[in-house]
Amino acid sequence: MELGCWGGRKALRGFLLSTTAALSFSGGLTMQAGPASAQQGQAAGALPSVVVSAPQQRARRAQTATTSRAARSNRRTATVAPVEKKPPSVNNQDARTGQKGYVTRSVTSATKTNTALLNVPQSVTVLTKDFIRDQAFTSIGEATRYVPGVIYHQGESHRDDLVIRGQRSNADFYTNGIRDDVQYFRDFYNIQRLEVLKGPNAMIFGRGGGGGVVNRVLKDADGTTIREVTVGGNSYPGARVTTDVGQAINENWAFRLNAMYENTQSYRDFVNLERWAINPTATFAPNDTTTIKLSYEHLHDRRTVDRGIPSQIRPGNAFPRYPYDTSSSAFFGNPNLNYALADVDIGTAVVEHDFENGWTIKNSSQIANYDKFYQNIYPGGGANSGAVNAAGTSSNLQAYNNETDRTNYFNQTDLTYKFGTGPIRHTVVFGAEVGRQNGLNFRQTGLFNGVSSTITIDPRNPTSYVPVTFANNGGTDANNTYKLNLGAVYVQDQVEITRYLELIGGLRFDHFDLTSRDRRTFVELNRVDDLVSPRAGVLFKPLENLSIYGSYSISYLPSAGDQFSALTPGLAIAAPEKFVNKEVGLKYDIFPFLQFATAIYELDRTNQRFADPNNAGFFILSGATKTRGFEASLTGYVTDAWQITGGYAYTDARITSNNSATIVAGNRVGLVPYNTFSLWNKYQFTEQWAAGLGVIHYSNFFASSDDTVLIPEFTRVDAAVFFRLNETWRAQLNIENLLDRKYYSTADGNNNITPGSPRVFRLSATANF
Repeated sequence: MELGCWGGRKALRGFLLSTTAALSFSGGLTMQAGPASAQQGQAAGALPSVVVSAPQQRARRAQTATTSRAARSNRRTATVAPVEKKPPSVNNQDARTGQKGYVTRSVTSATKTNTALLNVPQSVTVLTKDFIRDQAFTSIGEATRYVPGVIYHQGESHRDDLVIRGQRSNADFYTNGIRDDVQYFRDFYNIQRLEVLKGPNAMIFGRGGGGGVVNRVLKDADGTTIREVTVGGNSYPGARVTTDVGQAINENWAFRLNAMYENTQSYRDFVNLERWAINPTATFAPNDTTTIKLSYEHLHDRRTVDRGIPSQIRPGNAFPRYPYDTSSSAFFGNPNLNYALADVDIGTAVVEHDFENGWTIKNSSQIANYDKFYQNIYPGGGANSGAVNAAGTSSNLQAYNNETDRTNYFNQTDLTYKFGTGPIRHTVVFGAEVGRQNGLNFRQTGLFNGVSSTITIDPRNPTSYVPVTFANNGGTDANNTYKLNLGAVYVQDQVEITRYLELIGGLRFDHFDLTSRDRRTFVELNRVDDLVSPRAGVLFKPLENLSIYGSYSISYLPSAGDQFSALTPGLAIAAPEKFVNKEVGLKYDIFPFLQFATAIYELDRTNQRFADPNNAGFFILSGATKTRGFEASLTGYVTDAWQITGGYAYTDARITSNNSATIVAGNRVGLVPYNTFSLWNKYQFTEQWAAGLGVIHYSNFFASSDDTVLIPEFTRVDAAVFFRLNETWRAQLNIENLLDRKYYSTADGNNNITPGSPRVFRLSATANF
């Protein structure tokens, strides 16, 4: 697979060796949270005791005045207390962020410093590894149904794809804060938590992220001893096994290995998934102030591409149309030819150093190679674009495939300084990022029997085995390589003026230089954007456990779009899209481990491209959308035995200016219900037995922004039973769609609609040695 640059895997090894010499830094705070609920000695509304573990002082170093000043500034939200001295290689990952059960107390992704969620002036939802395990989730799409304001997009059944606050993206994904933007399905076998940060995030993450971003925090070699194997299966049928093994090797070295294998069928006819992955990580801590973390991941994923079912034309061509009424298992396509294949290799080196004088530095380097290919035979084409005719006797299929290989190189450096100016305390981050992304985009149109780009089928028997040949059509089919060079600098200051008032402000400058080369004509096109993205927030804390905030942020998306894989003459002169978010919210820790949050926001998107009717291939930048919404969430321990997570979102996402001939002002944005609600409960009846019950509700929504196909509202009930025999053995049974209701879960346009799964059982057993 051609990438136009040096080979991924060999480069990966060399890159990892070279970057281990880089210096990096961290905030140096380790938070140890108190009891799990108010019932454990905490009065309602009181914060738990939090212990800050400062870097261990070596005997040969005397504390300087500067060091004392830094130590005083570290007492912003915590009380320094003696802690048990541990080897530097042991640094428990849960304790760093106060992660317990379904709750995480702090994150670094929102500010680049370890900041309590209560002090982040932005809507952030965190799904912990315990919640993900209890739900038996393995994919981002299903997990984010419990995140207010986030909708799972079908993504042509070969990639993660989300709609966040009315803005669709298949690229705003990050791993440990580093861009992971290629189109593939990420797995949860090695996840510590999933963070969803809503609203434009360019100050932290750079381009894109107009509706928000999703950041996976992976398990690392934290020195904690773990030896765990989980074996499970489902009633489709299918099987999955995962393993997690780690420990401190000595006082300086820790190692961890996560691995996974899965082979499963589906409720959809002919659909199969086989994947495996391995992720070894190592931590080297030569002393108390320096840490080096190394990680390598390989993921292999092969699956059937399943684009779902079409809609059906109503008598008299009445609107709205609805999904074609057929079995939830009916497969529209060719099971011998529908498939996606992804091989992903990611190597990362992170070096952190604390200078013990208020300054810390962190350097993160990553090289990632993605080999990706997918092939679709799906409802589309013909006079009705794949829709079933009113008589229910005819539909159409069309076909294409695409090779979208990419190699990413990123390096981030963050220099943080904590200091005080009188009573005011500052946490300033100076940062820089450089990167290069190279790739290939090669698309081929499918011809049925080598002749026609569409074929007519009977929707009552929609599976086709007609031979299909694939060839680049030399025109609309992409056939190009590309290279992107990017650089960024940014500065941010978190200011604690008093105990009651905090401010955050930041500014980022991005240089985005994209070149695309047509492999047929050898013509190169180039587009350079220099983007300035501000962020500002104010936070008022009338109580220690209550914050009220306001925020303002801007992000830009270059004209080449999420995947920037090709340039045309029209795109090369088009200005970036712009996202502006205004938000006010409230966060309240009802108990130390019961978090309530709510937000009201307005998000404007402008400069969307509308095809110029008088100049083919060029655009009028008149498209715009406006999203107004309300979100509320509740997560944590209601009592010692009862955990809960869930939320509600009201989202009114509207087209405010014509985007095309059919996507016009006043339309609702596709795949965005007005109302979504989710709630999961887990109750621990005894030390051995627990049970879970959850509900997900979506009001109706349109399959696309032309508002012609309406997906009916649905309510799904899930359940689980948990059993722990002893410290070694535990098991759980999950039941998805307990009431076996028929529904449609998501879509990718008007005629690629995914039916929801009928009732399915998932059983797993875990051994801890």
